[in-house]
Amino acid sequence: MIKILNADNRLLLAPYYPYQTKQRSTKHYRATLGIGGNIGDVPRRFQHLFWYLRRSPWIDVVETSPILRNPPFGYLEQDDFYNAIVVVKTCLRPKALLRYILAIEKRFGRKRLFQDGPRTLDIDIIFYGSEVVNSEQLTIPHPAWHTRSSVLIPLSYMKSKN
Repeated sequence: MIKILNADNRLLLAPYYPYQTKQRSTKHYRATLGIGGNIGDVPRRFQHLFWYLRRSPWIDVVETSPILRNPPFGYLEQDDFYNAIVVVKTCLRPKALLRYILAIEKRFGRKRLFQDGPRTLDIDIIFYGSEVVNSEQLTIPHPAWHTRSSVLIPLSYMKSKN
């Protein structure tokens, strides 16, 4: 089902987007991930990602948002993006989680051609509990999360707020 939000944004309700588990996790840390992509069948790729994460020994999927279809920013000469939020519980600390999601991106065909360019799958750590991380490799909370509709709109549909 597609819901038109405005001239630029459409909400897509797809299998597992949205999703919320009732199971309790034994993992200690809560992270909010932003996922996106605009190459190929991205909604289907999100479904594959959901099941990949569900099988992960390092992550328990807690909740997902609906999928937002929205225009690109930065480099504008590319297809619209699909974006969603995935809240997870994890046993990985922030830098280990970053290494893990970079490996997932690579497994799903991500190639980093240039900043803000087209991609099969992008995974960003938006929040990691209430922790603040400022290193060369990682900044948490994600520096631009509060200015991007690709984060704010899906986040507004989450039942469990950060």
